[in-house]
Amino acid sequence: MRVSPTVPLLLALDGNSLLHRAYHAGTVDGLLDGAGRPVWALKGLIGYAARAAAHLRPDAVLVGFDCPDDSARKADYPGYKAHRPAKPVDLADQIAAAPSLLRAAGICTVVPPGYEADDVLASSAEHARRNGWRSVLMTSDRDAFALIDETTSVLRVRNGGFDEAVLIDAAALSRVCGVEPWQYRDYAALRGDPSDNLHGVRRFGAATAARLLASFGSVDAAWAALDCGEVHLVRDAVGELAAQQLLAPDSREVVDRNRRLMRMRADLPLPDLHVARVPLSLAVMKRALSGRGINLGPSLWALTGGSPPPGKDLTPELTRWVFRRGLNARRDPIPGQLALF
Repeated sequence: MRVSPTVPLLLALDGNSLLHRAYHAGTVDGLLDGAGRPVWALKGLIGYAARAAAHLRPDAVLVGFDCPDDSARKADYPGYKAHRPAKPVDLADQIAAAPSLLRAAGICTVVPPGYEADDVLASSAEHARRNGWRSVLMTSDRDAFALIDETTSVLRVRNGGFDEAVLIDAAALSRVCGVEPWQYRDYAALRGDPSDNLHGVRRFGAATAARLLASFGSVDAAWAALDCGEVHLVRDAVGELAAQQLLAPDSREVVDRNRRLMRMRADLPLPDLHVARVPLSLAVMKRALSGRGINLGPSLWALTGGSPPPGKDLTPELTRWVFRRGLNARRDPIPGQLALF
């Protein structure tokens, strides 16, 4: 089912985050191609795209990847992601192989010099909006929540794979995180992001950050209150200890740094939307994938203009999604989540 029956839809995927998710999900099976090269994460990434397409029926599909050579964010802040260990060789090999494989399969693929897949998602959302399209951004990261608006939703893949994915719009984000999309960057900057080696303001976890933003709208407005001597207003919102931390000299520097590094570029050059149009050629896709030992057939139907294959056993991706409360555990969709089944 389409997100909208009348407005074209772009499905944009975060190739790096989904490859990581597929890598860890498929390590036990350890699928190799005929040359002994690992391919299970590559197969998983294609599978994510195929299953999302089967549910969403997009008019175009685009996949973005991090630049492997340069990073504008590391140039700005050398500590950015500096704590991460080296990737396992079998994961690094599949990340390196992914863009060329997808291009050979006919899937529109973008690797922006100096920037990341997140920036491709942000630019894709803006590109779609500017052309009168809607977009769904598929990722396992939360950063894309800042991009949600009336034309943009986020399909987040969590532990448990695609069957645990949730499609989140602005109403759902407010219910899940307690903030609006336009507040999400401040929310994340206050909390910090340990996965990117960006510490936040002490005593500001998710609940405290949400309370501050519910009371003031933005961190800047809270600082304006502090500058005017209205410490009691901040104290009423978040408590004495958190208010004192927000007054600390380095708090503004931390938040400003985090907001700067978390801001995603929405102006990267992207191909015209018609270049990313589906359907793709089934023969081209199968030839490219089989060349790497990846054999997919019926599951590619939504990407290649086919019809859903008959029989439940052939199309497990079309079983009903089970949603959980917020991002954790409940069986019913929460308000604002777009249940696809």
